[in-house]
Amino acid sequence: MENNYTVLARKYRSQDFESLIGQDVLVKTLTTAINTGRIAHAYIFTGIRGTGKTSTARILAKALNCLSSDHATSKPCGVCENCRAIAAGQHIDVMEIDAASHTGVDNMREILDAALYRPTNARYKVYIIDEVHMLSASAFNALLKTLEEPPAHVIFILATTEIRKVPVTILSRCQRFDLARVPVETLKKHFAWVAEQEKIELSDGANELLARAADGSVRDGLSLLDQAIAQTGGHVDEGAVLDMLKRTDRGTVVNFMKTVLSGDVSVALNKLDEIYNNGADLTMLLNDMMEWTHWATRMYPSLRLTDATSSPYTADQRETIKQINETISLNTLSRIWQVMVAAVPELAASANQKQCFDMLIVRIMHIADMPSIPELLKQNSNEQPKPVTEKLITEKSKFIEINNSNELATALQNAREMLLYSYYSTNLEITEFENGKIKYFDRKGEKDFSQKLASWLKEKTGKVWTLEVIQDAPHQQTLSEHTKSEIESDPLVSSAMDLFEDAEIVNISK
Repeated sequence: MENNYTVLARKYRSQDFESLIGQDVLVKTLTTAINTGRIAHAYIFTGIRGTGKTSTARILAKALNCLSSDHATSKPCGVCENCRAIAAGQHIDVMEIDAASHTGVDNMREILDAALYRPTNARYKVYIIDEVHMLSASAFNALLKTLEEPPAHVIFILATTEIRKVPVTILSRCQRFDLARVPVETLKKHFAWVAEQEKIELSDGANELLARAADGSVRDGLSLLDQAIAQTGGHVDEGAVLDMLKRTDRGTVVNFMKTVLSGDVSVALNKLDEIYNNGADLTMLLNDMMEWTHWATRMYPSLRLTDATSSPYTADQRETIKQINETISLNTLSRIWQVMVAAVPELAASANQKQCFDMLIVRIMHIADMPSIPELLKQNSNEQPKPVTEKLITEKSKFIEINNSNELATALQNAREMLLYSYYSTNLEITEFENGKIKYFDRKGEKDFSQKLASWLKEKTGKVWTLEVIQDAPHQQTLSEHTKSEIESDPLVSSAMDLFEDAEIVNISK
């Protein structure tokens, strides 16, 4: 049989600390620890996919068990029996366990029982548990005690992309290392080296696109490079990568954003149709538009945040962005960004992405035309104020006139202040009511009533009232009693009362 092809991500996997790219802090810490003999019993590596978590675990296992030295070494030879077996994943004492398929407590008990026995061919028994966050709660609990105090010959190396799902009790028993996203420039150098080893022509523009599309992941970038080589036959240029990624080149994106911000909706939608018909992926186009908005904001003159040459755009494209920035405000860029961020889940959930994107463009252009908050405030401040006399007339029209006790009762009823009205009409014997002053005897003597009534009168009449409570009862009728007397003295009511024995007026309602 012919030998199977080995993909670039596996063929160029890091085999020692020196070839581990983009993780300088991690490499320095581990090599120093190994050289000084300060080897921990448990490590946990976390980071996005493709940054070297499993590769680092294998390199560390080789460093601990390399036969080129009689003790652990930070520079494993890579050729001894142990190094070759570990690199191939076949060493009897270095066990790689996929937590996604060994999630249960029984699986963990088997591992812990085997950990009690000394290694067969190596100095250390190394357990590499990948995607450890997939373990069940029971499995984590079973691991706790052994992870804190393992046998001297056992080293645990845990790896995960979801560090937040790992219990803090596990984290506290491990040395934690966060593997960073690999910078674009570092990825470009690595991809160029791989292309040289493979005798592949890789243009700078294509290399730039692949490095940025990798999003910090070495494995993702190498997989994309592998795909580009298969597509082009070994001559990878910018056009081929753009076609593979279904991505629009940055020059087209810059010109498209210029059209969008020009304010002509029909022209912008026609331009979008052209880009879409040329095979662009709308999700990637939205990402490119967000990238443009981000860099246009950072390049805005008033911010002075960054050197424009650090952006991924050419000199001509940067000049176009500069011209666009002269016609729009920073506030507009901020609002456009918010609309784009909100559109990401909308586009993903939409059954028709083109329709969703059309409406997004209309929304962006509408947002761009809206005045900013400072402009609205300025417009409001420029409005002519109403004349003072007009203001006074308006304010006075809000108040009512109350000249006697009956008008006060009616006003309370109209305002639906039934508690005040009931107390006022039932318990107060009024001796004086004129010029904003009420003098009365309170049969119940509620302390808060005068304060509540005075406050209500001030609100409704616009002036301060004086309420004076007298201590000696004048033995006058309350408003309810007076009203009842008037009704009883009515001839018709009196005749009606005579028809019924022991008849009386119980309640009076208006």
